Amino acid sequence: MDSIKTYEKIETLKKEKSAIVLAHNYVSLEVQRAADIVGDSFQLAKAAKEVAAELIIFCGVRFMAETAKLLNPGVKVILASSKAGCPMADMVKVEDLQAFKAKNPKHIVVCYVNSSVEVKAYSDVCVTSSNAVQIVQKLPFDSPILFIPDQNLGFYVSQKVGRPIELWQGFCPIHHRGISPSDVRNAKEKYPSYQIIVHPECTPQVVEHADFVGSTKQLIDYASEHDQLVIGTELNMIKMLQAKYPAKKILPLSEKAICTDMGLTTLDDVLVALETEAEETVVSAEVSEKALQAINRMLEMSL
Repeated sequence: MDSIKTYEKIETLKKEKSAIVLAHNYVSLEVQRAADIVGDSFQLAKAAKEVAAELIIFCGVRFMAETAKLLNPGVKVILASSKAGCPMADMVKVEDLQAFKAKNPKHIVVCYVNSSVEVKAYSDVCVTSSNAVQIVQKLPFDSPILFIPDQNLGFYVSQKVGRPIELWQGFCPIHHRGISPSDVRNAKEKYPSYQIIVHPECTPQVVEHADFVGSTKQLIDYASEHDQLVIGTELNMIKMLQAKYPAKKILPLSEKAICTDMGLTTLDDVLVALETEAEETVVSAEVSEKALQAINRMLEMSL
């Protein structure tokens, strides 16, 4: 089936089934074009809570579909590619977090949304890269903090708020390993008139030499106002910006920054998910109740 017919079938099924397609900025442009809403984790979490639909097809990774289900339990949520996980989320296990909490009962557990629903259930508040600094600033200053699972975002937040934070040793392989300090040095030498902007999941050695650091949405907003950029984040988002702003000079900081999990979702996956509604995202009531508390605190503290 050619892509035009696939898009047409997707649109027909969305209307027939009162369905909505949510897509992360890191999935392919082909998939993004089939979506009703494209955004970062925080934008999609808010959208999932607010949408009036009977079915959500989520084009992203597993923790995002779980978050959508938590926020809108009455809606059926299908992850378009059931194999799409998150290596960072896998770097924190429930039993390890439980052991830490048993030894450190006074710590506030700040959980990056890039984590499993079971881990969220043992956390005090969730954050995204767009609101982490804002939320941590509101936490009691005399309470110790554990930030899970991303050590790089946690370190960035610690520097911005000016307080010590204990860091879990997890990371996003795409930002942590796919983008290096040498990439920054090379870009500054090759493109001296360009601004270098990066995601805070990058290592501190990359972040400290960037001209601007921001979440996925913040990077997109920055690109709307500047014409010469080298961007350190996942390649599909950069391709999206290049397509949106063909007159601008927008380059990737690294060609290695490719998320294979985000890349698993194809246009055909979206169609099949709408047709079959197979492998629904399900969260147990007990886990859902606990995890939702951490998610709702995030939404409340982001106001």
